[in-house]
Amino acid sequence: MVARQGDFLKFLGTAGARFVMIKQLRASGGIWISCRGTNILVDPGPGSIVRCAASRPKLDPSKLDAVILTHRHLDHSGDLNVMIEAMTEGGFKKRGVVFCPGDAIGDDSVILRHVMNFPEKIEILKAGQGYQAGNFEFTTSMRHIHPVETYGIKFRINKASVALLTDTKYFPELENFYKTDILIICVVFYEPRPEIEHLSLADVEEIIRRIKPKQAILTHFGMGMLKAKPYIQAEKLSQKLDCRVQAASDGMTIIF
Repeated sequence: MVARQGDFLKFLGTAGARFVMIKQLRASGGIWISCRGTNILVDPGPGSIVRCAASRPKLDPSKLDAVILTHRHLDHSGDLNVMIEAMTEGGFKKRGVVFCPGDAIGDDSVILRHVMNFPEKIEILKAGQGYQAGNFEFTTSMRHIHPVETYGIKFRINKASVALLTDTKYFPELENFYKTDILIICVVFYEPRPEIEHLSLADVEEIIRRIKPKQAILTHFGMGMLKAKPYIQAEKLSQKLDCRVQAASDGMTIIF
């Protein structure tokens, strides 16, 4: 791809589910996207602000224009409040948008009351809708099959279509929405566990086979995936599916 100045996507963490997050075997900072001068943070899990400071070059959260929450679980939202404070410079500059599902706020809000009015707007995500923050536009997926309200996102950077397939149980309709050039997939389980609503490596193989993206990137690894070495599993899928499959690592950056 021909790079546009400043357009990139960076993994601030690749931890999936509770135990990898708790032990910080992988970081859990989410994904930073910079698109035509607009800065977006997706799913700021625990340690997101630390990963921004440790990034080389550093990422400045006060330059964020929006935060997107795919769902309310702590491995995706643990640093949401501190990133809202950072985006708004402690609440002294009312700026930015927070996009989140409806069940992320209310009686059991993951956004604390004292920061609720810091952003310019809190926008509630709905299935199959388009949204915009600055020069960044994205579309939500259908509602995923997950214990809480959950949506994946699809967007464009430069000329590439990109999608983040976040936590869900597998269902065939996923493939209709996630047909993109670059598909980022949260794969928690190495072995299938049908009773828990997360994707396994076998699910991911079927999704990639059907969608045939130009590139698939695996992330959000649980303990089983880490023990199976994600980079080895990605190489096996690349050979089996004749598709470029890559395992994300903490700090990995994609330039567009």
